Amino acid sequence: MGIIVDITLYMRAFLFFMAVFLMTNLHGQESPERFITHKVKKKETLYGLARTYNINVDQILEFNPLVEKIGLKKKMQLKIPVYPIVEVPKAVALKEGLEKYLVQPKETKWRLAYRYGVTIQELEALNPQIVEGLKIGQEIVIPTRLASETKALEEEFNYYKVKPKEGFYRIEKKLGVSQSDLIILNPSLTTTGLQQGMILKIPLQKTGDLKVEDDLLIEKVRLEDSLLTNTYLQIAAFLPFKTAAIEFDSIEKTNKLLKERNIHTIALDFYMGMEMAIAKADSLGITTKLTVFDSQNDKGVIKSEAANHQWEGTSAIIGPLVPANFDAAAELEELQSIHMIAPLSSRAVKKRSNVFQSVSVLAKMRTEMMNYLEKVIDTTQNVMIIADSLNADFATRLQNKYPFASRVYQEPGGFVIPDLVDSLLIDSLPNKVIFESQDLNLAANVISLLNSQVSKDRDVQLFTTMRTPIYENANISRKHLGNLKFTYTSGSHPKENIARAQFKEAFQRRFGDYPSKEAFRAYDVTLDILLRFAYQNTLFIPSLGETDYIENRFLYEEDSPNGFQNTAFYLLQHEDYQINEIKK
Repeated sequence: MGIIVDITLYMRAFLFFMAVFLMTNLHGQESPERFITHKVKKKETLYGLARTYNINVDQILEFNPLVEKIGLKKKMQLKIPVYPIVEVPKAVALKEGLEKYLVQPKETKWRLAYRYGVTIQELEALNPQIVEGLKIGQEIVIPTRLASETKALEEEFNYYKVKPKEGFYRIEKKLGVSQSDLIILNPSLTTTGLQQGMILKIPLQKTGDLKVEDDLLIEKVRLEDSLLTNTYLQIAAFLPFKTAAIEFDSIEKTNKLLKERNIHTIALDFYMGMEMAIAKADSLGITTKLTVFDSQNDKGVIKSEAANHQWEGTSAIIGPLVPANFDAAAELEELQSIHMIAPLSSRAVKKRSNVFQSVSVLAKMRTEMMNYLEKVIDTTQNVMIIADSLNADFATRLQNKYPFASRVYQEPGGFVIPDLVDSLLIDSLPNKVIFESQDLNLAANVISLLNSQVSKDRDVQLFTTMRTPIYENANISRKHLGNLKFTYTSGSHPKENIARAQFKEAFQRRFGDYPSKEAFRAYDVTLDILLRFAYQNTLFIPSLGETDYIENRFLYEEDSPNGFQNTAFYLLQHEDYQINEIKK
């Protein structure tokens, strides 16, 4: 028995030695015959690079010792050793031109199809088992390609799957990308033409009316395509018109009041936006009865109106607009069985089982921005944190997260010292500045100062985790924000497109003026409510996904322990005078 054990141990040792030998001598010799340079891209890993270049991780680390000290960083220049390749016979013979491949985490069929230059249908034909989806670690068959023949996905582009019978003209109408531009970005089109299931590289800002999901352009959820027939809905709204305060006998005073920007004119704009949404719903076969109460921005009035109205049959109540008044209304017994929508403010309202916070709250957007910063900030950049005294604690949190960052404090006069900022910016590195303040004067000072530092030799980008209305003030230059590629999260996006232009034209025809942001907001939130009820007779539809309108999108999730929160948001970046949505 002892002899058998000895042989077993010997065989294990021999097999272990052979495994080590094969791993370290797969390429035929210890010294590489040459090196190639690889610039690290976002999300790349050592394992992935080793697989791409057919070497092992240790061989990468051997010639790039810095990686072991600080980890793999975006834009690092790696020396990749190249060894003579020793052909190893495959255990299972495949048809010529094919090879086996193990599915990696986060891989999708469209990504593999693009990388290996096939359509999704061709990939599925080779692997019928993946029609329902890929699984991590699954062994599939792919076309054999040299490393130079595969196509890497690039962060600076989106991607689009060609639909059945789709030609260049239809794609241009859908995305705004001409045939010549498509061919420049996708040269293989000159030989293959457009094919169903083909994945095309598309300019980042050319999204048409589609949305970006994991780099792929896909259709938005369109509730109007699947509505219940002959829908009749009753909704109500509490809006602070405060008509009792308007002196209708005095045209001069009335005109002056309505020209000033205040809670009453906001209410009027909001009401006009609601009327536009009801008209749109009517064109889709949804008949709506709207009951509007003048809350007068008074909790007592709200309570009285609620007590004196018959609420039977009411599907939803929009408002009150002010969070404190909304909370007071939500507490009323008469309203607790009706869907109540907080429509306008990003301040959190009290959670109740019937309450829907329709604006993504500031805390949510701040968290999402922090998640994004983790992806774009690392030790290879020069990072600066500027904050006012009110945001000092949050700035400290940022500095703990990025200990290599420099911290600039607000001076007593509400500014930062120009020479200090200049001395902390570096020409040879990308400069990433995180600015945290709701002080208009400080924001104007910092943005102007940073803009003056931008040059062909000095790259400066500005971020904030809390973008508030101060950035819409005339004292802050839109051009400066564009030069700084100002980046932030927001609950709305005033994107210029066909739908927006049509709405503005229709609004002007009906009301004689252009819509305000409150009118856009009212239209989006009201239409979303009406379509959801006409689609499935409820606001919360877990399987629905994200709905998207002119300036706002909605993705309601249960906000434990009670109520529902819109978790949809935009990640936006200024470029020149435009504000573009970028990848999350």
